[in-house]
Amino acid sequence: MKVRSEDGFGLIEVLIAIVMMNVGILALVAAFQSGSVALRRSSHISTASTIADAQMEGYRALQYVNIGFDTSQIAGLDNTYKCDAVLGGSCPNTITTCNSGGLSCANGTVPTYTCGTINQCLPSRTVNAGSSPPSPDHYSYRVDTYIVYTTPSTGNQLKLVTVVVRDGNNLSKIFARESSTFDATVSG
Repeated sequence: MKVRSEDGFGLIEVLIAIVMMNVGILALVAAFQSGSVALRRSSHISTASTIADAQMEGYRALQYVNIGFDTSQIAGLDNTYKCDAVLGGSCPNTITTCNSGGLSCANGTVPTYTCGTINQCLPSRTVNAGSSPPSPDHYSYRVDTYIVYTTPSTGNQLKLVTVVVRDGNNLSKIFARESSTFDATVSG
């Protein structure tokens, strides 16, 4: 009886095994990379939503007549702010001013008046690691706030406050958008 000789794998079999392992390893690396990107994006969206909620809560704490902007801040607004869909119309939109009560403003105008130094009075601000309060994840966010008057068929003029939180490094990316309507008869 003759014993068969098996000298081991040939060079071709070893190369095929290495290629198969590389494909598997590269697939794992790609999966980890895409998971990392998804986690980073969801973290930014979550933080932006928290920032938008905090901004809106500041408005909810104010009386109707105190909801407005510091007029000194209007001149520095850029086209990213002026071209948002909240303002509608042409781009760039002209930001108009109203009296402090805002009751004489026409539909679609943005009320502006000096109301102090609180964040709610700023139409646009940046939240990052160095701001007060700082960004929880130390990433840069831009918070744009819009106040537009609307008059529904009931006849009571309302203030529609919309907070838009954008990527501070790429203003075309919007992470969060939150709106709330304020009525003078309800909030004083």
